[in-house]
Amino acid sequence: MNENTSGPSPEVMEGVFDLARDGRTGPLGEMIDAGFGLDLVNARGDTLLIVAAYQQHPETVAELLRRGADASTVNAMGQTAISCAVFRNNEGILRLLLEADADPRLGTHSGVAIADQFGLPLMREIIESYPRA
Repeated sequence: MNENTSGPSPEVMEGVFDLARDGRTGPLGEMIDAGFGLDLVNARGDTLLIVAAYQQHPETVAELLRRGADASTVNAMGQTAISCAVFRNNEGILRLLLEADADPRLGTHSGVAIADQFGLPLMREIIESYPRA
């Protein structure tokens, strides 16, 4: 990391996000182990978890959650990792996030809103089947 700034350079940040985008779970874990935060945020307000969920990488999502990634981050578009899983109609990732207590009602484009907007009854059914504390 660049010692002259408070964080990694834009190029390094983009490289870390590329690992999440590409589902390169092992190298991403190495970067996190080297000091990159689980909850890095890019210019759109996306976290590594949001990017991995949108790109449909369940192994990467599971690893980020295992490491303690914040499943409740809302990006600049009002979306969460759950929003991405629902939009992509990805049951496996949706279940991983719900099991990690992610809130499907967070954000202006929440998972619930997206399920309703795009007519995804299975996604809505899965959301409703998980009790909230």
